[in-house]
Amino acid sequence: MTATGKPHSNWVATVRRFVTTKIHIETCDFCAQRLPPAHKHLIEPATRQFYCTCDACALTLESDGRFRAVSPKTERLQHFHLTDPTWETMQLPIDIVFFFLSGEYLRPTAIYPSPAGGMESALSVQAWTSLLEANPSLGDMEPDVEALLVNRTKSTRDYYRVSVDRCYALVGLIRMQWRGLSGGSDVWDDIRDFFASLDASAETKNDKAYFHG
Repeated sequence: MTATGKPHSNWVATVRRFVTTKIHIETCDFCAQRLPPAHKHLIEPATRQFYCTCDACALTLESDGRFRAVSPKTERLQHFHLTDPTWETMQLPIDIVFFFLSGEYLRPTAIYPSPAGGMESALSVQAWTSLLEANPSLGDMEPDVEALLVNRTKSTRDYYRVSVDRCYALVGLIRMQWRGLSGGSDVWDDIRDFFASLDASAETKNDKAYFHG
């Protein structure tokens, strides 16, 4: 299962698997054992690829350091501080982006969705440090598997601390649905629905089960 996903006839259900509890039957990507609807996922930070795994494979693969476990998380940050001037200094081309710490390169990384998939943008350590100083609760974000997801489209100012799978689900949605120069009305409706789904899943602040994938 790649981070961005592939076009599918029922693409809405495919993307929403990351943020809902829809039942989906899959097998372990390593041993082909049938998996329950709630199962573990790993990410390979070097390739940013996701894998569905059984418990045994997850335990074995995590121990060698090549993979990281992705624990589901969706938390809406109600009192996040990011001023418009600070945002403008980041010089990002669109107003949806996610930030995470790369454990491999030991630096902050910004990725924004595009018709071609996730695009990486340079983010200075100084900009990230300033963001942490204004929002110290981000200081314990886990490298590679947790992210700050920002939605500042139009008059929106929404911020989420999420497991990184949520971010790549959004990247996949935009990649599959973007049409023309502006994206088309359908993709913006889908983006709105995506963030509404995030809000719904964030009501408990912490997901107790594995996400369904």
